[in-house]
Amino acid sequence: MNYLHYEFDLDENDVVEVILEGRANVRLLDDENYERYRNGEQHRYHGGFAKTSPVEIPAPRAGHWHIVVDLGGYAGTVRATANVLRGAT
Repeated sequence: MNYLHYEFDLDENDVVEVILEGRANVRLLDDENYERYRNGEQHRYHGGFAKTSPVEIPAPRAGHWHIVVDLGGYAGTVRATANVLRGAT
């Protein structure tokens, strides 16, 4: 599986901003669900298919989080950057 991966330690009021070049799936996952994603198993996430950029996903709670950006198995190259907007909510 081809995807971009970013890791962040987020506080409760933080927002992750992802800037995409094109359409892509953008997922915010905790550690457990990131492992499930990597293993091709069913997983829970925040976010989804993004048609426009930037994508902003608020942290559901403080902790260690993963952003995954992929094309859902379709051919092509995914390009994106991700950063944290501290205290944005």
